[in-house]
Amino acid sequence: MLIEGLYTIRELKSTDTDISAKIKLNPNHEIFDGHFPGNPIMPGVCMMQIIKEMTEDVLSKELFLQTSTNIKFMAKINPETHPNLLLNISFSEEEGMIKLKNSTYFDDTLALKLNAKYKIVS
Repeated sequence: MLIEGLYTIRELKSTDTDISAKIKLNPNHEIFDGHFPGNPIMPGVCMMQIIKEMTEDVLSKELFLQTSTNIKFMAKINPETHPNLLLNISFSEEEGMIKLKNSTYFDDTLALKLNAKYKIVS
């Protein structure tokens, strides 16, 4: 985990092409002291890192972000009011690359959509 203590995995299910993960954000993590004081918001880059880490864990492969064709932050994630997130990830492997699509939700709210390609490093 790149950002130690930012989140905990509550549930992780996977198949050959899909990952479903329930995570809980730590609203007391120091990252929220600067993003933003008095109004914490989950940094988008941290969400992208969590998605990468979930995929690496399931595939037991190290990945490097190659391209992202679609990143849409649909709703602000406040860790105090919505610490529980659901990540739905679908993926496929093609020519040393992992092609990935993600949708992240809190409650019934779509917070993030991401399409990306990751190079398999090891």
